[in-house]
Parts: sequence; structure tokens; C-alpha cells
Amino acid sequence: MCADLGVSKSALQAWVAKAQYAKHGLPTSGDAETMRASAQALIRIRELVMENEVLRRAAAYLSQANLKFPKCLC
Repeated sequence: MCADLGVSKSALQAWVAKAQYAKHGLPTSGDAETMRASAQALIRIRELVMENEVLRRAAAYLSQANLKFPKCLC
């Protein structure tokens, strides 16, 4: 893909990283400490997105489980 675009692999990786930071409103340039904090924030955002997906799927599963087994009216 890099050859198709006529850029180096590192340039493409830098563009993708900047796009990910910008997507979440994180600074894309600055001193080393700012970039380190942005990288840590991006990692935490990814973790939270995964946790949210797990919880969403669990809630959907549990709501379906409640529909399949109604209480006995005996």
C-alpha cells in the first residue's frame, strides 16, 4: 500500500497515528510529555471502547435470556 501511495511506511504510520489522535480530540504535536500523555489517553480510549462493547453484548444477551424463559404461572 505504501508503494501505491508513493510514501514510506513510517510516513503512512505517522499519518494514521495523527488521524487517530485528531479523531479523539487529542493533540497531534507538542513536546515529548504531551505526546506520551496523548498516546496513553488513546490506549485508555481503546480499552473503554472494548469494555463498552463487552457490556453492550452482555446486556443484549441477558435481555434475550429473560425473554426466552418466562416465569412459570403455576
